Amino acid sequence: MKKNALDFWVGVFVIVGFAALLFLALKAANLSALSFQPTYDVKLNFDNIGGLKPRAAVKSSGVVVGRVKSIGFDDKAYQAVVTLSIDKQYQFPKDSSAKILTSGLLGEQYIGLEPGGDTDMLKSGDTITMTQSAIVLENLIGQFLYNKAADAGTKAAPAGPAATPAPATSGAPADAQGVK
Repeated sequence: MKKNALDFWVGVFVIVGFAALLFLALKAANLSALSFQPTYDVKLNFDNIGGLKPRAAVKSSGVVVGRVKSIGFDDKAYQAVVTLSIDKQYQFPKDSSAKILTSGLLGEQYIGLEPGGDTDMLKSGDTITMTQSAIVLENLIGQFLYNKAADAGTKAAPAGPAATPAPATSGAPADAQGVK
């Protein structure tokens, strides 16, 4: 009888362990937020998507309203094409804007949607034209360092001989003014 109770508790512990591993695997794959609600697809064009990945969150006012469905490349416009799946319960005006944001300083990237003021709402297959690309940290650091080097170069450059202004004269020779 004692062995059966011990076997039962070991079995419970193993099942809880497998459930925890499954939960962690789903979290790591960003599949823990699977939604079976109806959605509509919207396309966006960006010059630079940074580290945006499929299944990244689409947020409006901090609320997850959808997910990134796919990321492609338009070889005619040389831009990234991002397709979003937005839950049908969230309707956005056609003149909404989108930008790629980062959670925290070095966190994962997501798309932020800001609703516009149009009375017509987005439908499946529409394209949001007002987009802002991702801010790439490496580019910011490089630009900062370049500006600092340029500032240091102008401050360190010799100014050359200082030109002293000539004394004001009234047009008369120096001897006439009493200067010898």
